[in-house]
Amino acid sequence: MEDILRKLVDGQLTIDEAEKKLRLFSVDKIAGMALIDSGREFRRGLPEIILGEGKTMNQLERIITKAMRTSKRIVVSRLSKEQFGYLRSISSRYSVKLDEESRIAVVRNKSYRLNKTGGVVGIITAGTSDIAVAEESKVVAQEMGCRVVTAYDAGVAGLHRVFPIMKRMIKEEVDVLIVAAGREGALPSVVAGVIDTPIIALPTSVGYGLGEKGLSALAAMLQACSLGISVVNIDGGVAAGATAALIANRIAKSRIRNQTDS
Repeated sequence: MEDILRKLVDGQLTIDEAEKKLRLFSVDKIAGMALIDSGREFRRGLPEIILGEGKTMNQLERIITKAMRTSKRIVVSRLSKEQFGYLRSISSRYSVKLDEESRIAVVRNKSYRLNKTGGVVGIITAGTSDIAVAEESKVVAQEMGCRVVTAYDAGVAGLHRVFPIMKRMIKEEVDVLIVAAGREGALPSVVAGVIDTPIIALPTSVGYGLGEKGLSALAAMLQACSLGISVVNIDGGVAAGATAALIANRIAKSRIRNQTDS
């Protein structure tokens, strides 16, 4: 790392070249695969995200304590009520942002300041029942520096609701759209047929009977007729938010460079 920085100072490397070499250096350093990937944010632009589901209180406490020694902030997903209680108890040591609806929390050092990237992510849900998973995506995208524009309850049962939302997303110049839907999962196909924005389809476990628990929605999204759709797992709010933010941040980076060059 010191060699890379010296070459940058001496003019032997451009900023872009140095950044690339530092990312490669970060990959080499995790060859031993430490339990906490402290270099992930620098290497991939993703904060450390811990799955709370299935972890005992003792395990969660140990992981968070260790992670906060090397990371400025972490995201904890799929939390139980008991785990939320623990996170409230550490609010004197850290800045803790809790979202009980989406079962996700952000733990930060109190001195941490989020860097805005300029990326813009749009999130649309088919129904109110899809909001909890969508909010999980929203928290992750915001923690990755994006501005998030949301429009909830716009399912195809009332198709007239979709088009004003599309106009809004175009006016807001979103870089990528997350479209969450359960039941028959039709909304991403409709949206993809209207707008020229990359779409991440997020199937939710809303629905019953044949194809229950999101299976119909997942199958429909994977077989979507409209092009430009990628699909994440059922209730994969974290995956959708992370993917959307990576796309938006990449676009924003190019946009800023082009503005600087001109």
